[in-house]
Amino acid sequence: MLDTLILLMPILLADIVNPVLFAFLVYAAGTDRPLGNSMAALLGHTASYLGFGILLAVAFDRIKARIDNPQAIDFGIGLLIGVLLLWMAWRSTMADSTAPERQAKGLTPVSAFGTGAIINLIGLPFALPYFAALDQMLKADLAVDETLVMLAGYNLAYALPFLMVPLLVWLMGERSRPVLNRINQKVDRASAILMPGMLGLVGALLLVDGLSYFVVGEGLF
Repeated sequence: MLDTLILLMPILLADIVNPVLFAFLVYAAGTDRPLGNSMAALLGHTASYLGFGILLAVAFDRIKARIDNPQAIDFGIGLLIGVLLLWMAWRSTMADSTAPERQAKGLTPVSAFGTGAIINLIGLPFALPYFAALDQMLKADLAVDETLVMLAGYNLAYALPFLMVPLLVWLMGERSRPVLNRINQKVDRASAILMPGMLGLVGALLLVDGLSYFVVGEGLF
C-alpha cells in the first residue's frame, strides 16, 4: 500500500491543477453568502468526483477487458477524441475558459452545490490524472473496503487546497476578496500554460495512436 501511496502523490499534484473549480469558488466567495456558497460548491464537486471514481472502479473490469481487446471502432473513437482535445487545447489558448459566469444571479448553497458537481462533470477532460490514480489503486489489488478508503482519502486530499477559499472567507471576511482575486489571477496564468500543453499532449498521442492503427494495422498503445 505504501508504494501505491508514493505513486499517488505526484498524480495528485497534477490533478489539483483545476482553474475552473478555483475560479468558481472565488466567484462564490464574492456572493451574498460567501462562506456557505463556496463551501457548498466544494462539497458538490468533491461528492461528484468521489461518486464518479466509485463508478469507474466498479466498471473497471469491463473497461479493462475492452482495452485489452480493442476493436477498430475504439481506435476511431480515440482518433476523434484526439482531434477534439487538440481543438480544446487550441481554444483554451484563445479565450479565458476559467472565468465563471458573472451573470449568475441569486446563488444559494443548494445551487452552488449543484454547480460544483456540474463543474466536475464538464471538467472530465482535465481529469486524466484521476484515471491514472484510480488505475494505481486497482493495480494494488487491495480489499474493496481498503480501495474505497484510499479513494476517499485521495478525494479529501484533492479538496484540501481548495478549502483555502472558504477558510480565508471565514478568517478575513470581506478583506478576503482582493486576496482571492489575486490568487485566482496567478492560478489562471499558470493554467493558461499547463492546460493547453496537457490537453495537446494527450490529444496528439490519441491522434497518432488512431492513425497508426488505420495506416499500419496496429495501435501504439
